[in-house]
Amino acid sequence: MASRLNPYISFGGDARQALEFYKDVFGGTLTLNTFGEFGQKDAPFADKIMHGMLETPSGFTLMGADNPPGMDRTVGNNITVSLSGDDDAELRGYWEKLSSDGTVAVPLDKQMWGDVFGMCTDRFGIPWMVNISQS
Repeated sequence: MASRLNPYISFGGDARQALEFYKDVFGGTLTLNTFGEFGQKDAPFADKIMHGMLETPSGFTLMGADNPPGMDRTVGNNITVSLSGDDDAELRGYWEKLSSDGTVAVPLDKQMWGDVFGMCTDRFGIPWMVNISQS
């Protein structure tokens, strides 16, 4: 298996919902494991996600988990996820789904470097950048 680089997102109790949302956006196979499945069956957070991984048909991998009690977490400023490529229709489709019910910081539009680019924060507080390369 080749090395890969992918984001890993920490959630504050809604990792299942967030990762299922991303599966709806990108498609693919979602694997979710709870803290209870890994020996913490009686813990109050046993049903929370210890590790989740989404692998998509486009080759994207997104991982995430709920922070267990006692671990610090700052929403939104610890990660930005970047999507880039030259498939205009595919990337615009992702943009529409990600920005829906979220906030748009930079509208998806042609930029000074010639590409179409936008920045948004999805409904789970995760910032995204989408760059569509122009041929």
